Amino acid sequence: MTPTAEFRAAGDDGKKYLEGYFIRFNEETELWPGYFETVAPESIDDDIASQDIRALFDHDTAKVLGRTASNTLELRKDEQGVYGKILVNEDDSEALSVYAKVSRGDISSASFGFYIDKDDLNQNNDGSWHDVIRKLTLLEVSIVTWPAYPTTEIDARKRDLSHIEQERFEHNRTQLIKELKDKWQIQS
Repeated sequence: MTPTAEFRAAGDDGKKYLEGYFIRFNEETELWPGYFETVAPESIDDDIASQDIRALFDHDTAKVLGRTASNTLELRKDEQGVYGKILVNEDDSEALSVYAKVSRGDISSASFGFYIDKDDLNQNNDGSWHDVIRKLTLLEVSIVTWPAYPTTEIDARKRDLSHIEQERFEHNRTQLIKELKDKWQIQS
């Protein structure tokens, strides 16, 4: 999950919609002190609209607001990010409640849930980390009350960082050994 931009309620042709950017490209977000993340434009496939993605409220899978497969969620990628438009189900009191809260301005943020498939994680001279997400698997988009990571998820990401460092070390070590063996024609 990553915080994103403002969301708004709209009405077209007598129907209610929730719309806005779920993902903003090239905008650095500080997830916790000293750890920054940026989503690169190439991280999202151009055919995002053809994928089966759900729109949720507060990342809660029990609170589905829309779905691309049922044509109640439209997603499109542009130079700014991933823009979404949710057709509000007027037979769903929970969806109407979210619509009312967005209309009043009580809720105005969006976020998304994903897996990182490819990234560039670098430690800066000041000791901070900067992660550029190059490829991701989008699981869901959400209208959220708080567009920031809860402490438990921050802690999980911090634990993941040491695991990532170890994996990269092992990968680099294996590559170096292979290159040396190839160079000196050593067989295992």
